[in-house]
Amino acid sequence: MAESRAPRGQGGLGATLRIDAWWIEVIPVVVVLGLFGLYATLRAFEGAHYEWGPYLSPFYSPLIDPKHHWWRFSPALLILAGPLGFRVTCYYYRKAYYRAFFLDPPACAVGEARGHGYRGETRFPFILQNLHRYFLYLALIFILFLWKDAISAFFFEGRFGVGVGSLVLLTNVVLLTMYTFSCHSLRHIVGGNVDCFSCAAFGGPRHKAWRGVSILNERHMLFAWLSLFSVGLADFYVRLVASGGIHDLRIL
Repeated sequence: MAESRAPRGQGGLGATLRIDAWWIEVIPVVVVLGLFGLYATLRAFEGAHYEWGPYLSPFYSPLIDPKHHWWRFSPALLILAGPLGFRVTCYYYRKAYYRAFFLDPPACAVGEARGHGYRGETRFPFILQNLHRYFLYLALIFILFLWKDAISAFFFEGRFGVGVGSLVLLTNVVLLTMYTFSCHSLRHIVGGNVDCFSCAAFGGPRHKAWRGVSILNERHMLFAWLSLFSVGLADFYVRLVASGGIHDLRIL
């Protein structure tokens, strides 16, 4: 890891001895996360064009009270806290948006505008980041619903078929599953607090599961970005079809 050797008293926001264009890494994160956040917020509050035939937008799954019997607002708002909480508290995303939006720090070995003692994530609201493991449990439940939706997307009026939307929803749930199962917290749950797998209960299966999750964990950043794009594109596709903007192409 690079180290900043700037003399004491000459630091501050952006102070660094790095000669590379470190800020280029920040710009795409600001643009992508900013646009996704804006789009997802608008879609969550829209409350329309989220279902067509066997297709259901992942922003609205599981679909609760679509007829507004007791909930007057968008059905997406009933389940928003689960997937949003998992993403926001994700270890990788924390690093990404701390750097991009808070400049805390802007990059490795680059100075930040911190005028007080470092407290980490020990004070409100950042202490809520420690809820990530519990959001993981919710995310695993959501994955089950999304797999159900993806399978249902291959059945049109009770008959098996394949549409472009079927493949879009299937690709999305595969990437979301990879993102969820590559989670750092899941890796710790599977293999944490164990010094000797052969000495622990179910040590053999736990070790195999830990190795599998570890392989996925090495690509957690990749799955984080791919699944972010896939869930947005899946919702966008369903919206286009449901609103009549395009026609779903049947492949089979």
